[in-house]
Order: sequence, then C-alpha cells, then structure tokens
Amino acid sequence: MEKPSRIYELLVDHADTDTPVTELTIGLVWTVCKAQQLGLAMSPGNPTRTLSWPGTLAGKTLGELAAWITDWEPYKATVGMAAINCSLNRYELPSGITLLAATDKGNLAVFEHFLPQLKGKKVVIVGRYPGIERYAANLNISILERQPSHNDYPDPACEFLLSDADWVFLTASSITNKTFPRLAELAKNATTVLMGPTLPWFPQWHEFGIDYLAGLEVVDPVKLYQTAAEGGGVRIFENGACYRIVKLTPDNSMIWLKNRIAQDYNEKQQLTSAMEQWYSSGKNGRFPEFNRLHQVTTRLSHMDSSYKRLWDTHHGENYHD
Repeated sequence: MEKPSRIYELLVDHADTDTPVTELTIGLVWTVCKAQQLGLAMSPGNPTRTLSWPGTLAGKTLGELAAWITDWEPYKATVGMAAINCSLNRYELPSGITLLAATDKGNLAVFEHFLPQLKGKKVVIVGRYPGIERYAANLNISILERQPSHNDYPDPACEFLLSDADWVFLTASSITNKTFPRLAELAKNATTVLMGPTLPWFPQWHEFGIDYLAGLEVVDPVKLYQTAAEGGGVRIFENGACYRIVKLTPDNSMIWLKNRIAQDYNEKQQLTSAMEQWYSSGKNGRFPEFNRLHQVTTRLSHMDSSYKRLWDTHHGENYHD
C-alpha cells in the first residue's frame, strides 16, 4: 500500500501554480473555488467565527491555496481541496457515463446506477447520504458516519466492517479529513467506489485500489456557483451539475494517463521554448514561468512512473517498446 501522504503529494502535483483565484465562497454545504474553472469541496460541518484569513484569499494563486490540503485545520484543508479541484477541472474529464440530473435523487443517482450489482452483497457506505435509507429493505447496507444517526456505525467500526465488505462506497470528503488512506487500505479487497462532488479528477487512482469514480461534471458553472453560494446541498444536481461514473480498468487508467501526459508534455514544450527565447533575447534573471515549468516537469515524471508501474503489473514481459 502507498504511504499515507502520497495521495496529498499527487494532488498538490496537479495544482495550477500561477493562476489567481477570483472568488472563494465557503457555503453552507459546499466550498467553491473560482478561477478559470470551478472547484468544489464539501464544507466542514462545524461553523466557526474565528478564521484568520477571510478577506485575503481572492488574488492568491491556486497553487498557494492547494497546499492547504495537507493542513489539519478543517477549513484550510477544505479550501485546499476546492483549489485542487478548480485546478484539475481545466482538463477534459475521463470517458465514462454521465448520469442524468434527477430532482428527487441527487447523490442517490450513483447508488441507483450500481443497484443491480449490489443485490446479495455486503455493502458498506462511508458517509450518510440523504435518502439512502430507502435501499435498506432490499440491500445489506452498513453506513459509517462521523456523526452517527439512525442505525449508523461510528468511525471506528471501519476497522471491523470494511475488510469484510463486497462493495464500499467511500465519500471523497475522506480525502479532506485525512481518513482516506486508511479507509482505502481497509477496503482493498472490496469493489470500491469513490464518490461525491469533492472528488478530484486526477489519473492515478489505480494506485489506491479504487475501482470506480463517481464525481462531479460541471454543466453550468454560473448556476452551479450561485446554487452552492446560496446554501445549496443536493440542489446542485438540479442546477449546474451532474454525476459522471468512470470505471478504472487498467486499460482505462492507462488511456487517461496517456492523454494527460500528452497534454502536459505539450505544455512543457511550450514553456521550454519560451524559456529559451527569454534567455536568447539577452534577458537576465530567472525565467518568469520557471515555477510552472518545474511543476509540469515533476508532474510528468510522476505520471510516467505511474503509467510504467501499471503497464508492468498488467502486461508483464510481453511488452516491447
């Protein structure tokens, strides 16, 4: 299993170093970061009046805020997660299935999609989704929740339930609150679906044993931002967003990685050419976009390594370059 910090290193890897944030809203349910794209993360459940940085975030770069994902203070980590998602949404989403918006379902559209595969299976859901109890009569469902209600299990029950599950639905908010590494490790023998609007669309999820992604597809960014800023929860799925389901087979993950590598390689070539022109024109000092060039080079190295490991695992010695 990967070291716990790797997920956060890779996420920061994909942050947009130089693009400034234009707006940052910490809504009742969703925190939204706005730059050239939108990025969402679920807001912390406990309100506070004592944050030290309100009034200072707009104008900071996505890279500056993305680094907050490693912080243990929940609001800072949430802002970091939203900034990372804003950065990642500059890329085209991987191929998958788009679920039609349904006014009475919201997150439940994901469970409806997988329902035929869940019958007769032990299903553990990390995070209570509104209305999930409607499936309890027909499915063997156990729900883990940080603030348990109904017949939910508390957090520590994950040590007992996940290793015995057939299917695990894991909320992407676990990335923000730092429980993801352990939960993913415990669920390694189950078919695992990582889901929720907090989900970051980066192409190395196979390293963490994730089988399916169910994340946000932005349809109308203006309406989505307005709905989240006005306290919208599940209503974002009626106003500007829907779910996309992606199955992470080895071949699909390699295609996704290849596409991202190609896109980032083109960016690296453009930056390298610009740097050569900068110095050949006689200018002194550091190339203005040196940090971006360094970041894309590092990101490419990590994606190349990830691709090679995936190829070696699933194709072995039959591969000849």
